[in-house]
Amino acid sequence: MFTRKIGIDLGTANTVVYVPGKGFIINEPTIVALSRPENKVLAVGQEAKEMIGRTPDDIIAYRPLKDGVIAEYYITRAMLRYFIQKAVGSFNIFKPDIVISVPAGITSTEKRAVLKASMEAGAKNVYIVREPILASLGAGIPINSSTGNMIINIGGGTSEVAVISLGGIVSWASLRVAGNRFDQAVIDYIKKKYSLAIGEQMGENIKIEIGTALTNRSKLEYRVRGRDLISGLPKDIIVNSNEVAEALHQYLADISAAVQSVFNETPPELAADIMERGIIVSGGSAQLRQIDEFFKRTLGVSAYIAEEPIFCVARGTSVILNHLDVYKRALLNRV
Repeated sequence: MFTRKIGIDLGTANTVVYVPGKGFIINEPTIVALSRPENKVLAVGQEAKEMIGRTPDDIIAYRPLKDGVIAEYYITRAMLRYFIQKAVGSFNIFKPDIVISVPAGITSTEKRAVLKASMEAGAKNVYIVREPILASLGAGIPINSSTGNMIINIGGGTSEVAVISLGGIVSWASLRVAGNRFDQAVIDYIKKKYSLAIGEQMGENIKIEIGTALTNRSKLEYRVRGRDLISGLPKDIIVNSNEVAEALHQYLADISAAVQSVFNETPPELAADIMERGIIVSGGSAQLRQIDEFFKRTLGVSAYIAEEPIFCVARGTSVILNHLDVYKRALLNRV
């Protein structure tokens, strides 16, 4: 059987690829390692991520997407070609149709870059859909109903907040604050409080292992290894989950303020629906402990974490791929 359709959740931190009949076949970091003199691609995904902070001068590990959009065009194209070939096989003579996610706040120039990179990477047709629509479909929200539903999709580069009704986005906000900023906040906090320099991967590990949105009496602890900025020597310290909550607080407050601004633009009837039904939280950073409780306390509206939140956008591409003729006219051009 020839694979003719692929769904790609092109995220700043991770890329998830869905193929009908096979499921989620790729979930890898959005990172490419290049050799500097000849700009040759050495590794993509997990293999490239393991090189971050460990490479000699002639090898560079790039994150080709920044804040949800293409920052390094040629590297993004090479990465998409790698993922497409991995999905369809190197010897498949048929070019696939691709549904690909983009942030709600994408500009026409950024949209053209995604279209061009995907076509040059080996796609036959490219359908671009905004992330809040895909995340809603993936979370099981009935987007075509007349009732209002709100989704907060917190990824690696962007946080998307949208109210969806009758198959479209009624009001929205796109904030370039998400998982990568959380990692950096942890790195900066430890540097300031303990005079300890740690790398990107350690910052992410701390967030994953003990990260929480709210302080608690029962604290989780994690051993952190880094370089002492005073002595210059390796050093171990113990950090706890309340310190991580303190480090992340300002960024979470920014996301909460964005949600509030979306409520201000939402018609009262739809706002009443959301009060009754609650807010759905999706995206990889929705896995942060107690983030649903944080939104409930700050907004006064119940919040619920979607099932397998990291796969919501990719699952949304699967819904569209399985009913491409239905969605082709209705959704795919509303970018």
